[in-house]
Amino acid sequence: MSTIELKNLTKTYGKFMAVDDLSLLIPEGCVFGLLGPNGAGKSTTFKCMLGLANSTSGTVLYDGKPLEPSTFERIAYVPEKSVLYDWMSVHDHVEMQRHAFSHFNVARAHELLAQFSIDLKKKARNLSKGMKTATMVALAIAREADMLILDEPTSGLDPINQRHVLNLIINESARGATVIFSSHQIGQVERAAERIAVVEHGRLALEGDVDDLKSGRKIVEGIFPNESFALDGIATDARIARIDRSGRILRLLTNADADGVAHLLEAKGASGIRIVDLNLEDIFLYAVAPAESTADVVEGVPQ
Repeated sequence: MSTIELKNLTKTYGKFMAVDDLSLLIPEGCVFGLLGPNGAGKSTTFKCMLGLANSTSGTVLYDGKPLEPSTFERIAYVPEKSVLYDWMSVHDHVEMQRHAFSHFNVARAHELLAQFSIDLKKKARNLSKGMKTATMVALAIAREADMLILDEPTSGLDPINQRHVLNLIINESARGATVIFSSHQIGQVERAAERIAVVEHGRLALEGDVDDLKSGRKIVEGIFPNESFALDGIATDARIARIDRSGRILRLLTNADADGVAHLLEAKGASGIRIVDLNLEDIFLYAVAPAESTADVVEGVPQ
């Protein structure tokens, strides 16, 4: 087993609550995406998971046990910012990893670095931001670890190498590794992750399997002849989880019977009605953005 569990994890800096009572379970062999706006607490969560920051309260368990020195043999970590030593070459970093970790695969490291077109002789100081990220990812994958914790593992990379990193993450999961990673690019998480959590202000806003989150809800859109249309029967409909209203356009997030809601809009006089499947970006925005930030305020409408 290689499960990771966070139980009521909390981290404060003075009066600032960086992580607020966060509980997550990352199953064995799962690719788990951690999403959130800037400053939501993602990096702090990773640091607390690895003992790089002392949590204020709560626990982190690896296969049901607290973090201990021997656990680091099984965990590969890629931080958001480079931790490569500027004065060392890429080859030197490979050698350092070879001596530090018993399962480090030198041949695999060389293979991955070649795929990223990284020169082993180059000093870290001479690598671009993206190439530093790629080097750290390659070294982490070559660890052949049971668990990978990756903070923005595609940062600074071009689209081709971003896709390559995502494929590596998926391959690691297929190998049996448990992966948790964060990314500002929601499309990347949608491509690679089986399960996600959305955090905002350090708190869990949403969690679930990606397919379940997408299949359980639909968006119904309609255009009314003018902006004075009434919401009678819409605002209180239990099938509707959220209403976004902008001018003559009404956009409804439904949790059931999207066809029935579409017929309701038609009966109210809307035209151009369409039912749209949610993508992960929609799910993310609905989790973290209040309706008034994305549309005209609809007084009395549940959000």
